[in-house]
Amino acid sequence: MNDSKNRFGRRHFFKTAGLALPLLAGAPGALAAGANDSAPKPAGNSRARELAADLIIAGGGLGGCAAALAAARNGLSVIITEETDWIGGQITQQAVPPDENKWIETFGGTQSYQRLRTGIRDYYRRNYPLTEKARADLLLNPGNSWVTRIGGEPRVALAVLYEMLAPYLGNGRITLLLQHKPVSAATRGDRVEALAVRDLESGHEIVLRAPFFVDATEQGDLLPLTQTEYVLGAEAKSDTHEPHAKDKAEPHNLQGFTFCYAMDYLAGEDHTIEKPSDYAFWRDFIMTTDSAKKPYRFLSFEEADSKKIGFDPQARKGFWTYRRIADRDLFAPGFYGGDLTIVNWPQNDYSFGLICDVSEAEAKKHLDRAKQLSLSLFYWLQTAAPRTDGGTGWKGLRLRPDVVGTEDGLAQYPYIREARRIKAEFTVLEQHVTTEARMQETGLPKNEVRAAPFADTVGIGCYRMDLHITTTGDHGAYGSTLPFQIPLGALIPQRVENLLPACKNLGVTHLTNGCYRLHPVEWNVGESAGTLAAFCHAQKKTPREVRAKPELLAALQKLLRNDGVRLEWPKEVGPV
Repeated sequence: MNDSKNRFGRRHFFKTAGLALPLLAGAPGALAAGANDSAPKPAGNSRARELAADLIIAGGGLGGCAAALAAARNGLSVIITEETDWIGGQITQQAVPPDENKWIETFGGTQSYQRLRTGIRDYYRRNYPLTEKARADLLLNPGNSWVTRIGGEPRVALAVLYEMLAPYLGNGRITLLLQHKPVSAATRGDRVEALAVRDLESGHEIVLRAPFFVDATEQGDLLPLTQTEYVLGAEAKSDTHEPHAKDKAEPHNLQGFTFCYAMDYLAGEDHTIEKPSDYAFWRDFIMTTDSAKKPYRFLSFEEADSKKIGFDPQARKGFWTYRRIADRDLFAPGFYGGDLTIVNWPQNDYSFGLICDVSEAEAKKHLDRAKQLSLSLFYWLQTAAPRTDGGTGWKGLRLRPDVVGTEDGLAQYPYIREARRIKAEFTVLEQHVTTEARMQETGLPKNEVRAAPFADTVGIGCYRMDLHITTTGDHGAYGSTLPFQIPLGALIPQRVENLLPACKNLGVTHLTNGCYRLHPVEWNVGESAGTLAAFCHAQKKTPREVRAKPELLAALQKLLRNDGVRLEWPKEVGPV
């Protein structure tokens, strides 16, 4: 097994082998990223392998998997590329249990997303020694966590995603290229013609051709490669007229990212790690932001919300249960030595620099610092965190690299909250989704007001407009939001005809990204993008034409409904 390092600097365990591909065609030469009117060619003099499909999807996260399933279900051949060893994005390689709306068990997401959730529960029932009570619980939450109704191990979600993809991997309708990263693209006029991806193990490049492309990467990597116009950071109030927008645009103002990790607690044992090299810096660091009432230490529970929640792995309280993915009481006695929990807390949000649209060296510097922050938090918890009994530290805390599939115990990929966003035909604004703005717009009371209706809806979502601390120190939830729709116009770039977003890169703003970035919404965006690609392929139309012609839009919406994509919320659903 070749367990070579990926770009985040650690070797992965349990490598899933990529597919052996035939040498089809190619020519010598090199392609500049985003070059126009030319075909991608490999670096050097080797001949490139070429593959063709009806749809190319870059990124195997939740949006990418949903897009592939929808496209394959509707008859397209699909190639998915994924930079890491694992598909699944947020829920697997980034180790983030689902953040969802309170109606997700019934009508709060697409039927295929609900099948994913049901599949996770069924996987536990088939393969884990649950107690009889837990096994009988129709709404089984393996972690018994309170941030999500379905906290479970990343590897279980990975297995279920493969189960969902299996029929199409088996019949060849979907081809999956793991550890392949987009490096260049060819465009002609307003169309993308080809994408070159590099095998991160061998260094070889493959040229991928298709009539349609989907960008499901975590940071919108195809947008600069294809010269698709995009926005980064915070918009100016003069552009969006959003109540909480900035007076001037701030392209470098993005939400922080996080290297999550898994840990358990074994009382009476000592699993203290070597002191991280940057520990002294983070231990003494004082956070000061405009939104904080007073400065507070980063490695602490001094901040008001954190102090209220607290942390106690022995009593199994506070942050310990927040994102817990295995509650040992739900399983046969002794099956788990201790609970398993994920650390994705305010204390390890990294907002001290960008990893998007900067040099490779600059990105690496901040990725390394973010890892040091997460490891420093863990070491602080082991050695210096205050205990309710007057002591300090919990030496029995143990990193679980096996749970996340790495050597260093950190997730395979950072949890990305904000990315490049297309300049779309339609952009979702704060005034479309917040309770306060909609009340002012409509004059309706809070119990009657609804989010702005979109005639071109292709899905639904709901989450508060939650912005974690940003690179300029902003932090806030900006009031309650209303259950919203996903407009087709937000999936269509202003100029490019055959590239669709399927992650956090749709037409939203810095603010509304805060409620459109979560697991079920990303899945819905991807599923709708995959269905749209299939519909356009069958009708020989562009996405722009579909949106512009009422009969085509109605036919697309009928197809989405038939496939289990809900396009509107029940009338009785109110604000969150």
